[in-house]
Amino acid sequence: MRFRPCIDIHDGKVKQIVGGTLSDEQGAETNFVSEYGADYFGRLYKTCNVPGGHIILLNKAGTKEYMEDIRAASEAMKEFPGGFMIGGGVTIENAQEYLKLGASHVIVTSYVFRDGLIDYKRLEGLVEEIGKEHLVLDLSCRRRLNSAGTYSYYIVTDRWQKFTDTHLNHKTLDLLSKFCDEYLIHAVDVEGKKCGVDKDLLKMLGEWKGTAPITYAGGVSSFEDMDLIRELGQGKVDVTVGSALSIFGGDMDFQEVVNYSK
Repeated sequence: MRFRPCIDIHDGKVKQIVGGTLSDEQGAETNFVSEYGADYFGRLYKTCNVPGGHIILLNKAGTKEYMEDIRAASEAMKEFPGGFMIGGGVTIENAQEYLKLGASHVIVTSYVFRDGLIDYKRLEGLVEEIGKEHLVLDLSCRRRLNSAGTYSYYIVTDRWQKFTDTHLNHKTLDLLSKFCDEYLIHAVDVEGKKCGVDKDLLKMLGEWKGTAPITYAGGVSSFEDMDLIRELGQGKVDVTVGSALSIFGGDMDFQEVVNYSK
């Protein structure tokens, strides 16, 4: 289990938000706004030798705020070339540009879904454009009642605002693994709340027999949660910690988290 650092950028600033509250109309409920720019975190993660981090652009693509997000992200990637993956508003038209800025991978959700379903034409086109080895699929999910009257995990898009009709389960992981290098999965119901991890989701991910790396994010608040991720994920599921980290105003010492994963 590896620690994967993160830089979430909103309005050009490094922030930690409550993921489920993000909306176009009212912004997001914010846990933390850093006094430092994204370049500071790029240097920090390089110094601590923790590559494979995620930069997430939280504003809506095409807005001036989104352009500020890109500017901040580029500063982080200059400090740690190849050390980050980047997601938020990625399409076939701009994916190459993010790789040229220094990202190792682009992270995609919304672009490969249409009318709630996987758009294989778009997905195959993206793979042809940048290569499977540069693509991470973000399969972030929320619980919702299914037709049988029980709760299932459904993939959510558009900065976690819209439910798709696609279940997140072993079949979906099997199906999509031939198109991507890794998965990033936020448990959106607990994202940013520091209320503990989603145990059922982690158990499902840990029991998957596929080989594509998975990074879990959402709800981590203590080293006991880290232990749970290691146990339920059977050592195969990597972890991102956000609001609980000391560098983002939380109680978990950043260096201790780095040392734990090593």
